[in-house]
Amino acid sequence: MAWYKDGLKFECTRCGNCCTGSPGYVWITPLELHRIAEFLGINDIEFTSRYVRKVKDKTSLIELPNGNCIFYDKGCTIYPVRPTQCRTFPFWPEILRSAKTWQKEAEECPGMNKGPTISNEEIDALLKQQ
Repeated sequence: MAWYKDGLKFECTRCGNCCTGSPGYVWITPLELHRIAEFLGINDIEFTSRYVRKVKDKTSLIELPNGNCIFYDKGCTIYPVRPTQCRTFPFWPEILRSAKTWQKEAEECPGMNKGPTISNEEIDALLKQQ
């Protein structure tokens, strides 16, 4: 049984801590790419040329020179259609590895350990989306 069998509290404060800072990857699927492009009112080809980079056989959003997500500007500008990777944070395998890794991440994320309890079943469903 998972260490979080009683669920975990989380409510996104839209602080941007997970969207800014160190460089990384925000992986997107073709469907997510299309949804974001549609949300922005542009076609997939234009979206790809402006906002996407290929990393081996995967697709990632580009970042600003400071490491921030290209869609972060005092908040997520694509929040309603944000990628699964963003939507499922902080319920990622590497964060859920142990109570210790959860607490370490909570030092950076003001929404963790606050808000409604996300059940063990809901967390497992979020893990399966990734």
